[in-house]
Amino acid sequence: MEQLVADIKKCAVCKPYLKDGVNPILSVSSKSKIILIGQAPGRIVHNTNIPWNDKSGDNLRNWLDIDKTVFYNTDILGLMPMGFCYPGKGKTGDLPPRPECAPLWHNKLFALMPNVKIVLLVGQYAQNYYLGDKAKSTLTETVRNFKTYLPTYFPLPHPSPRNNIWQAKNQWFGKEVLPELKKIILNSIK
Repeated sequence: MEQLVADIKKCAVCKPYLKDGVNPILSVSSKSKIILIGQAPGRIVHNTNIPWNDKSGDNLRNWLDIDKTVFYNTDILGLMPMGFCYPGKGKTGDLPPRPECAPLWHNKLFALMPNVKIVLLVGQYAQNYYLGDKAKSTLTETVRNFKTYLPTYFPLPHPSPRNNIWQAKNQWFGKEVLPELKKIILNSIK
């Protein structure tokens, strides 16, 4: 695993497309029990080299009901985005994750993580990649039907503060989904 992570951190496949340069960010170990697959690092994460080191990460840790000590313990939680490098800024937010990363690295990582109990799919890019035609027509419907994907996957919206409007419109998320998520996380940590 250490060699694979070192190889990923040296990856420059997407260099021609990354205005801010390559800086692959992930945090995994062969002992990881929960895998969290997000979109791609944001600018703050790109600059600090710490995954989910922003407001989205704060929201996510709140959803999971865990603190930073647990969140950054790779024996418990592995953090691997769809795109390992910050893709840059677009007109309405960050650009999509680079499409090269997941096909190039994800299967190799999963092959070295035999203890995985659940994979959290955060956002539509991860859900579309891993659920394929089993994903519903919208992220909202995929998340609403999260039980369909258990015990392997648990789909979630992106925890960005920008999604507070989505959460306000979809109060079932806080009432129905988050309590189940917290139970699964607690059981997976044991």
